[in-house]
Amino acid sequence: MKAGVILRPGVLEVRDIETPLPNEGEILVRIKAALTCGTDLKAFLRGHPMIPMPGVFGHEFSGVIAKVGKGVRGFKEGDEVMAVHSAPCLKCRYCKKKLYNLCENIMETKVLGAFAEYILLPSHIVKQNLFHKPANLSFEEAAFLEPLSCVVHGMHGLDIKKGAKVLVIGTGPIGLLHLSLAKLKGAGVIITGLEHERLDIARSLGADVTVLPSELISAIDGFTDGLGVDFVFECTGQMDVWETSVNYVRRGGTVILFGGVKKGTIVTYDTYRLHYDELTLKGVFHFTPHDVKTAYNLLKETINVSPLISGSYPLKNLHIALDRLSRGEGIKYAIIP
Repeated sequence: MKAGVILRPGVLEVRDIETPLPNEGEILVRIKAALTCGTDLKAFLRGHPMIPMPGVFGHEFSGVIAKVGKGVRGFKEGDEVMAVHSAPCLKCRYCKKKLYNLCENIMETKVLGAFAEYILLPSHIVKQNLFHKPANLSFEEAAFLEPLSCVVHGMHGLDIKKGAKVLVIGTGPIGLLHLSLAKLKGAGVIITGLEHERLDIARSLGADVTVLPSELISAIDGFTDGLGVDFVFECTGQMDVWETSVNYVRRGGTVILFGGVKKGTIVTYDTYRLHYDELTLKGVFHFTPHDVKTAYNLLKETINVSPLISGSYPLKNLHIALDRLSRGEGIKYAIIP
């Protein structure tokens, strides 16, 4: 089969590699669509600790079952499916505490290689995080299951009521998904980003206010009558944005630090503000099977992700899609093997 392989940062090739065969409990999926992701772009540009090189990559996908291993129930060859690339082990210390997104083995047992003609899903993913694709979803839309699951997890447990004021920092795909979910909850949303094209898309998705970063403070004052927003979602993964996120939230508000920064990065906050204004700062990571099921139902019934698909490329032109993203062009591109 053909697969996209990162050789080193900035260099990838589409190579012929062996097509895997499913063992007991496993499923081989023929990829119909795989989406580009910020993590893929980071790996392509400068490497990523979770993506070995040289190696296959890509982890947002949907497709058709090509082969089914022994013992699999509920799925058969020819079924159209959507999945995520990981699942908890259900055995480690964190799984026993039901902190499934923090499973000690989840990153070691994840599956990469969606930028390829086929991907092999191990039994723990098949059992927990594989779904039949609804007929009303395109393969490109179905491939949003993984990023939407992450966003669902980041909002889990937050009391975002109708009329709440939400700030989303960042207009990439994750920021725009946060916007869409917040609007579904009835919140008013102000979103900030650097690219005018992405701000236009945010307005089409229902953003109440869209602003450049230089205009943000005055816009928030007007949006909240000087109070500050109830929730901030940081979706850039930039150290300086992590630090300034607390400047926009009201007393008693919550800041969700979604965007990941480099290991060892240190940020500082005004302790007086954190303590006396009783702020909540929360880091979020990955997703649980419950989040995946929630995201699946949202895609099936409620949320529209098609505006986030900026175009498609054949596998041989994967590098073009990544180059365009590196220049800030588009949101996500569908790679069609």
